[in-house]
Amino acid sequence: MPHPPRSARAWPIRHIIAGITVIAMTLVAVVLISLSWFGSKRAFLDMAQVIALNASQLTAERSRRMIAPGEAMLNVLASNPFIRKVRENEEWMLRTTLAPTLAANPLISSLYVGYRNGDFLSLRPLQDEKTRHYFQAPPRADYLINMLTRLEDGSTRNHLFFYDAQHELLTQRDQSENAFDPRTRPWYTQSMTNDEIVTSGPYAFFTNHQAGITLSRSARSGQAVVGVDITLTDLGKGLASLRMTPSAELALATPDGTIIAYSGATPPASIQPDGQPRLSSLDDLGAAALSRLWKTAPSSTDSVLLYEEDGREWLGAAFPFDGIQGLDLQLLVTAPADELLGDLARNRMHMVLISSVLILLLLPLGWSTGSSVGHALERLTDRARRMSLFDFSRPGSGSTRLREVGELNQVMNHVGGTVQAFLEISQTLGSEPRIEAMLAQVLEKLVKATRCLDGAVYLSEDGRESLLLAATFNVGKEAPECGAWPEHWPPPDVDMNDDGPHERITFELRSRRGHLEGLLVLTHARDPDHTSPEFLSFTNQLTGMLAMSIEARQFMQAQKELLDAIIRVLADAIDAKSPYTGGHCERVPQLAIMLADQIAAETSGPYADFTLNEDERYEFRLAAWLHDCGKVTSPEHIIDKATKLEVIHNRIHEIRMRFEVLWRDAEINRLQARLAGEDEDRAAATLNARHAQLQDDFRFVAQCNIGGEFLSDEAIARLHQIAETTWMRHFDDSIGLSSAELAKLAISRPHPPELPAAESLLADKPEHIVPWDEARKPAVERDDPRNTLGFDMKLPACRQNAGELHNLTIRRGTLTEEDRFAINDHMVQTLTMLTQLPWPRHLERVPDIAANHHERMDGAGYPRRIPGEKLQLTERIMALVDVFEALTAADRPYKPSKTLSESLRIMAFMCRDGHLDPQLYLYFLRSPVWLAYARDFMKTAQIDAVDAEALARIAEGK
Repeated sequence: MPHPPRSARAWPIRHIIAGITVIAMTLVAVVLISLSWFGSKRAFLDMAQVIALNASQLTAERSRRMIAPGEAMLNVLASNPFIRKVRENEEWMLRTTLAPTLAANPLISSLYVGYRNGDFLSLRPLQDEKTRHYFQAPPRADYLINMLTRLEDGSTRNHLFFYDAQHELLTQRDQSENAFDPRTRPWYTQSMTNDEIVTSGPYAFFTNHQAGITLSRSARSGQAVVGVDITLTDLGKGLASLRMTPSAELALATPDGTIIAYSGATPPASIQPDGQPRLSSLDDLGAAALSRLWKTAPSSTDSVLLYEEDGREWLGAAFPFDGIQGLDLQLLVTAPADELLGDLARNRMHMVLISSVLILLLLPLGWSTGSSVGHALERLTDRARRMSLFDFSRPGSGSTRLREVGELNQVMNHVGGTVQAFLEISQTLGSEPRIEAMLAQVLEKLVKATRCLDGAVYLSEDGRESLLLAATFNVGKEAPECGAWPEHWPPPDVDMNDDGPHERITFELRSRRGHLEGLLVLTHARDPDHTSPEFLSFTNQLTGMLAMSIEARQFMQAQKELLDAIIRVLADAIDAKSPYTGGHCERVPQLAIMLADQIAAETSGPYADFTLNEDERYEFRLAAWLHDCGKVTSPEHIIDKATKLEVIHNRIHEIRMRFEVLWRDAEINRLQARLAGEDEDRAAATLNARHAQLQDDFRFVAQCNIGGEFLSDEAIARLHQIAETTWMRHFDDSIGLSSAELAKLAISRPHPPELPAAESLLADKPEHIVPWDEARKPAVERDDPRNTLGFDMKLPACRQNAGELHNLTIRRGTLTEEDRFAINDHMVQTLTMLTQLPWPRHLERVPDIAANHHERMDGAGYPRRIPGEKLQLTERIMALVDVFEALTAADRPYKPSKTLSESLRIMAFMCRDGHLDPQLYLYFLRSPVWLAYARDFMKTAQIDAVDAEALARIAEGK
């Protein structure tokens, strides 16, 4: 494209610009020189006052922040569950968590916890010799943990732990008994009746008798008070570090002139007979400049006092100091004026000379300005050419001295920036999944696209007629909070910035259904461009896109929350089915996430490459919650089967009643023998022998019913022998039954015997067998054509066998082969249920992760016999944590609770036998995850000592 011809009027503009530039520079030079010579003193004094005010305000703010770490530490300690009572892990928690915090905050001399029972726990750095001498600290000791406990006889045990800078224990010892009782200290008594941070007045500390203050707060549990000590000496050192000039002086003073902290040297506070420290005043310190300031300066944050003291001009200010709650203090800040100004006064002449030289050097540049006009027009042409080729990203030329050229350049930049911002908004709306980040990015681009000053987005709360501030951009002060809608909206036009006259406009963000999703508030300059209908139309189109994006993301978030809630309800329903497995579906996900997060954080070792992004972690968490969802179909009387004869109830009671019948039959036989003339002694002996035999036989049957030990062949033979015993039934066993029971009985026993009928004491009857319904028979066998999910399980001959001998002769445990399949079938149902759901791509592995936690490393697991090398790490994690939770659970009817060492030992043998992944088990064994889980979910009696290395050797087969 050819360049346009150069205008013939260009040469006058060049001359005009050059002349104006020369004249303007000359006038500026005259003004600068005049101001430098005639107004320098007043200007410098004003500057010094501004510097002093700014420095004083900055010092006041920084001095307030000195106390903030102590208050933050108190809030953390007060919310910490570890401070409920003095325990061994208290010392570990303090020295590993709070010692670095103390090292980073030298103002805090000690932190401690006083308990309602009189116990006391403290952590202090051993910084000063007085404290070291009082506690007789070892030479290399840097920290001291003091644990004072009250024994049952009323005496106290004061135990001291000394640590070096690396938090390694150097020594520990008991200190002689002392009369210290935290419950008598003011900081304790004041905080027990107050939920906020309480600050004590200056007092003498119990240990080193130094003067200081205490910040204390009652713990959330209500059983303790936490506190931190700050010595007045350390507070003075903190003030000294805030000096703005070498001779500056700072002090914290009470209204009567008593000094709490001073940036200079102060004599130690003397202890009065009543035990309280005697603090110095400003006059005692000889700080004449501060004393003068305290007597004459108003307590204000916006004025600086200029005064003369000791032959020097001083600038000072007094501020109300609210950094220490509960104490009425003033911060006094003063500094010599000459130090604040530095070399400014001496460099006035240099400034004038430099200004003159620069002006003389810049004058020739005015003549070259005219030639830049042509280049500016060429750059505008190039900018228009790029925009015609859809390149809106690069800005046009910079500022120009020609108004028309500058305006044209600005218009083109606005158009290009608006189109570019529109494209970026569209990209952000389509790519950013997080609504908070999306709103922040879109708001920034929208404010720039509309050439506004700042903006804010408010979103409506679900189920509430109110709006919350969701995002702001370039807001100079806090955006106004929103109240209820629609009474208070649209809000009045109030300024959000202080940069000049401007106004605010509000746009409603409505969904496609017309629901109010939120509000967009923009602040713009009062100009015709922002009040035109075109601007409103353009902004409405942009906000429409924003509203639809907000609606879509809120819908996605609602769907996610709904899915989480449904899964949680399903897990709770599974746990609620049985009182003996309650909590399993909640404990396993928590342990699984703990272990997965621990592995994902590794940067070395065998799992250094394992990572979990946000989607993968959510996928794993869903799978963990759903890992037993198939149990919703499992019969609870089988899951809770605590004895062999248990179905809906424990049928040992029926068998006991049969023994009762035989017992009475024996008594009847004795009486009949006596009537027939048999000898009394012989009849009685026969009866006693029979009763003893019945008692022994029933005791044996009842013991077999428990299923605690392995059942031998001899025991099974004896059960069959006992089963041969008969008793007489005189009542019809086919009445009082349901229609289904009658139909089943008619099939299994078409010709009922005549009454009275002899019945076996223990029997496996045909009606005890529940056959498979061919239409609903599980498709789990490998060669079943209906098996489309790869199941590889053995199907029992019948669905249930309730035979008494069949159940009593179970060799180990309480479950028959049919019962075991009914329980294992929950994995079949889990996979079947989950594969029927339309999982999105980033959650497509949820069914496999959830359903593979009963597979084994040797391929002998169920339901699909997947070998270990085909199991992903997330699936092996699920298998391991499911076993660990099952072993340590204390709510199962068929086994007693196991200790940590017993559970981990069983898992070690399971690794050796090809059940669990040995490498993952070794990582789990040497990680802190299992101990953290045990403290949260296991009984105290189950937590015992664990020899990790011995268990590792077992797992490795050594």
